[in-house]
Amino acid sequence: MDGNVLFAFALTLFAGLATGIGSLLAFFTKRTNTKFLSIALGFSAGVMIYVSLVEIFVKAKDALVLDLGLTNGYWVTIAGFFGGMLLIALIDRLIPAIGNPHEVKSVEDVNAGPTNDEYAKLKKMGMFTALAIAIHNFPEGIATFTSALQDPTLGIAIAIAVAIHNIPEGIAVAVPIYFATGNRKQAFKLSFLSGLAEPVGAIVAYLILMPYLNGIMFGVIFAAVAGIMVFISIDELLPAAREYGEAHLSVYGFMAGMAVMAVSLVLVA
Repeated sequence: MDGNVLFAFALTLFAGLATGIGSLLAFFTKRTNTKFLSIALGFSAGVMIYVSLVEIFVKAKDALVLDLGLTNGYWVTIAGFFGGMLLIALIDRLIPAIGNPHEVKSVEDVNAGPTNDEYAKLKKMGMFTALAIAIHNFPEGIATFTSALQDPTLGIAIAIAVAIHNIPEGIAVAVPIYFATGNRKQAFKLSFLSGLAEPVGAIVAYLILMPYLNGIMFGVIFAAVAGIMVFISIDELLPAAREYGEAHLSVYGFMAGMAVMAVSLVLVA
């Protein structure tokens, strides 16, 4: 394995491990701080929706339009986007119902412990978010790795952009898991593992996919990932953020998450 390959893999590993930084931010608050929970979940939803619609969907469309033409490329992008939503919705349907999460609003209820239906819902939400981000990070790992092989300077820029994105994505995984279980190690582990999907993507690209990668494959994967992340945000993150009686704070967190992503995209453009 030559130096360029090792450098490309190191960049991908750096980008993936940034999720661990985000997860650590979830540990500087008390478990019963519902204001922090409301803001953080809203922030996470803002990050995921903005990244999905402004960056990932557009990249998918550009790749597919380039290979399939404007009309066909756009239709395949739309199909991939809603196909991703359908996939995660079907997975959600396979999970047993957890009960009515809207009943839990007070700090006293939050202190009841992780057996509460609300905590179970938060834990499931964290698991789904970890799944969505891992799926998202896998093709990002392939993209970072292959870009770095072709142009190390471009690879560095992409790795930094992905790392910036992965910090709040780490929050998106760690916050619900931590608040559901009170277990810092479990929250950090799941967040950390979701980030490791990026170097795994680099390994797969190097060992298996390198001869077969093309714009159509990248476009369909990215469109599906965008749909998955939007579904997670609307179905899980935003409702959970409002359930704690901090509706305005959840909106402020949502706006802040979108703003952070918007600024990061400009800074690394």
